[in-house]
Amino acid sequence: MIPPLIVEESIARGIGIIAITDHNATANIQAVQKAAEGKPLLVLPGMELQTSEEVHSLCIFEKLAQIEEFQKIISHALPHISNQPAHFGEQFVVDETGEFIRREEQLLIVSADLTLSQAWKYVIELGGLFIPAHVNRKAFGLLENLGFVPQDIPLHTLEISRHLPANEATIKFPQLSGHTLIKGGDAHRLEELGGFNEFWLASPSFNEIKAALKGLDGRKVIIRDSI
Repeated sequence: MIPPLIVEESIARGIGIIAITDHNATANIQAVQKAAEGKPLLVLPGMELQTSEEVHSLCIFEKLAQIEEFQKIISHALPHISNQPAHFGEQFVVDETGEFIRREEQLLIVSADLTLSQAWKYVIELGGLFIPAHVNRKAFGLLENLGFVPQDIPLHTLEISRHLPANEATIKFPQLSGHTLIKGGDAHRLEELGGFNEFWLASPSFNEIKAALKGLDGRKVIIRDSI
């Protein structure tokens, strides 16, 4: 997706906060942030990390410097294999207008050599949010791959897939009870952008989002199944 189009489509859909969470990669975050400068859209830096259990998790931070440190850890933990575009597709890095800058040479579609627990620890130490993604999905979902929500990691927030109605989530998956749930867009195309999560915040900021996920001081998050 092209950075200015991501910004325009998000605003057109009434979305005020997005996180850029490419698979094991962060090189295109700054381009989207630059495209959003002066616009009513907060763009948070993040990553969709694939751990050694083949579980996807959202790793979201406040600042670019934090995600850049995290990327160093992940790049080292990924297999040192070059991408083969003919087999796996291109891995482009672009600027804020969408113009090509370079190709990412390291293969990104594989699992990092980090467990869920290890990844969680790195994210928390860097001040980020660690949220297992689309936990109910058969492909790369926490419940499908592990069969349970780990009790040795304090996972406060879990993300359900866009296709699971919020009011059915804990009925179908009792393991989700007691956790704050958000609904993931997992958007790979502009038409998939969806403002499923309604945050009640004092201002659009990373710290306010953290407070809402914990239900502090009147902050909260509500899933909107119909958008």
